[in-house]
Amino acid sequence: MSVSEAGHVARTEQTPAELDELTRILESLLFLSAEPVGVDALAEAADVEPGEVVAALGALRAHYEQQGHGLVLRELAGGYALSSHPDAEPAARRLLAKPRTPPLTAAQAETLAIIAYLQPVSRPEIARIRGVSAESAATTLLERGLIEEAGRSQFGAVMYRTTDLFLKLFGLEEIGSLPEIEGFDPSPDFAQELRERLLRAGEVRAGVAGITATGPTAVPDYEGDHAGAPLPHHGSPPGESAVTD
Repeated sequence: MSVSEAGHVARTEQTPAELDELTRILESLLFLSAEPVGVDALAEAADVEPGEVVAALGALRAHYEQQGHGLVLRELAGGYALSSHPDAEPAARRLLAKPRTPPLTAAQAETLAIIAYLQPVSRPEIARIRGVSAESAATTLLERGLIEEAGRSQFGAVMYRTTDLFLKLFGLEEIGSLPEIEGFDPSPDFAQELRERLLRAGEVRAGVAGITATGPTAVPDYEGDHAGAPLPHHGSPPGESAVTD
């Protein structure tokens, strides 16, 4: 008996409830498998007889054909597999032909973490926290759709926030679902360095004047020739250049 004939018999001789349940199970198993699965393996997994599997697969194939689904059931290499409909082949080729997105670099990951926890935050603020320029990392994150512009600071710098794509890729329901920052356990030296960076960035964000060896000077949060450069340590000579990422 062919699969098509089995599907007809299944629809006429079995109750819809029995057929529907088994068909859904087999559909799920085929969806989970990257390789074709034989009747015996499906029967063992579903805890039914092989004949029942053949009948249910026939019903599944008929269902796809009659309802106009984008999936088809195919017999391949001695087993069964779910496949995209032939009509979708041109679109599938275009989709799969796109190059894979490379993983985030350390600089990009650091920048994304800062934006996620402090958003909205500007690129100069990010640079002050990291201690290096954030221009390249922020540009890449924008291109990938992980962050987006969220207005401008009082000094005219572009502010950034994360996107819905960020939540989706990291499995978060909302931004409030981020892991608690208290779980971060840096070394004492790194913790002190990070604390100093955050304090300096906080002073600038609050509009507090930064203190230098020559006296108080305001450190604006602007975009320009030195935008993204880290704040110099107390007593550092003016014009200190930033290390790029």
